[in-house]
Amino acid sequence: MISDFRSTACPEAIDADLCIIGAGPAGLTLVRELAGSPWRICLLEGGGCASEPESQELNAGLSVGPHELDPRTSRLRALGGATRIWGGGCIPMSSLELARREWVPDSGWPIGWSELEPYYARANATWGVEPGDFHDGSYHPPRSSGEQPSPCLESRVCRMRPVDFGQASLPFLQAVPNLHLVLHANLLKLEATSDARRVRRALIGTVDGRRGHVNARCFVLAAGGIENARILLLSDDVAAPGLGNAHDMVGRCFMDHPRCSVGSLHGKRVDRLAAWCRGPIDRAPAPATHQLSLAGEAQREHRLLHARFWPFAIERSAPGLQALRQLRASLRGASSDPAVAVEEDLLVALARDLPGRTGQPPAPPRTRLALDTALHAHDVVRAGLRKLARRPTVATERVEMVGYFEQTPHRDSRVGLSDQRDALGLRKVQVDWRLGQGDLDNIRTTAGLVGKDLARQYECRFEPAPWLRDPGRPPPVLGTAHHMGTTRMSDSPRTGVVDRSCRLHEVENVYVAGSSVFPTGGWSFPTLTIAALAIRLADELRLRMAELSMLAML
Repeated sequence: MISDFRSTACPEAIDADLCIIGAGPAGLTLVRELAGSPWRICLLEGGGCASEPESQELNAGLSVGPHELDPRTSRLRALGGATRIWGGGCIPMSSLELARREWVPDSGWPIGWSELEPYYARANATWGVEPGDFHDGSYHPPRSSGEQPSPCLESRVCRMRPVDFGQASLPFLQAVPNLHLVLHANLLKLEATSDARRVRRALIGTVDGRRGHVNARCFVLAAGGIENARILLLSDDVAAPGLGNAHDMVGRCFMDHPRCSVGSLHGKRVDRLAAWCRGPIDRAPAPATHQLSLAGEAQREHRLLHARFWPFAIERSAPGLQALRQLRASLRGASSDPAVAVEEDLLVALARDLPGRTGQPPAPPRTRLALDTALHAHDVVRAGLRKLARRPTVATERVEMVGYFEQTPHRDSRVGLSDQRDALGLRKVQVDWRLGQGDLDNIRTTAGLVGKDLARQYECRFEPAPWLRDPGRPPPVLGTAHHMGTTRMSDSPRTGVVDRSCRLHEVENVYVAGSSVFPTGGWSFPTLTIAALAIRLADELRLRMAELSMLAML
């Protein structure tokens, strides 16, 4: 059943056995696993079935750290969450990403690769990542690439499955008899017992003032890497520092995958490098692509963190083809759909400073574009012939390399609460995203090493980015909207928020799902691991629900 909490037809008091907060990839995977169970499941989503300006504004907050990170334009409050706009990158984390590394402070997951492996297989099946045959940190390549990118890099194969989890799940959600999905039900706080050892109910509300609650035996926070921490901090009626925060760890160790341009490669063979990563390796339902990853041996030898690099091919000038592309885009027209406007706002923010994606001047009038296309028709003909020959439509002038880096978990990099209030009357989030000096040094060393190595391998010239040429200039990093670490998994409550089962150390019936539990982030795209951990949590809940039922009667 699906209802909208803005409507009086939806009751203000809802009873359930299990209450899941957040209908993004973690919450929806969990629901799929527990559908048909004997428990009544209430799934709360703060937004609607599509993106909405009013709901999205509730994600607004402050960026107070040395590195900018806008909470509003780096997450979505709608059914499906960020999967509404993601690129679909799926890849299992590697054993080295999960391992304790002596050169990386606070590294090491309480669980290892062998424990996650069966859940990756189940996540592949749940979300149609086909073919799903994989090994440590990579899918099996469908065919040999013919060459390694360079001695210090290795290819890890990713599969692209850009499915919108929300839209793909709608028929399923409507049909599940033990599920009640409540839209526009924003969580206000979790109401705890007097000793803060258990949660009794979730208080919910809408921006127009309607209030209600969900009574449940068990609660799962699946609202994202920022919002999970915010909810715990807002739930401070009984525990003043926030729920599960006796050791001041909630919101700390906030991580993203910082990215920046590292330089450009010039020469006759740059086309080969661009082609190596440009397109899919196969035509599978979830096509495979190469990902340039810093090799494990290079990490150990140079004591570096994980990183991946993406070559952006910058085409040679082809005015006729460019005019034709702009003409086609203008004929498609801009959408007046507010959902599209919200999502385009986020996509623009995520593409900020990517080579060839920003800083474009406004398109000329259509008549001028049509004239330019005709005057430079030879560009269009040449592009067509290259396409028939299975070559890029325009030759590559140079390759701009962008690096995506792992960062060390730091206590001072954190999510907290500001004094500003949102439309629900709740304190807005503030993000203090910090990179330590070791992180900045790691980015500089890795970028220089990879650039020089690729130049040797492809017999071309590496031109470092200005910051890489100037030792006193820090890397101009931006975020990737992979929010991690704020409720990190740990065997000790002094170093983390949840245990290896993803349950709050200090609260008996609250679990956390999503990338906020990641102790370290590696470089891997997080969505597949989010789904795998959600399936693992579903198995844990199957074992725990009977015990929680007994606790509720005490």
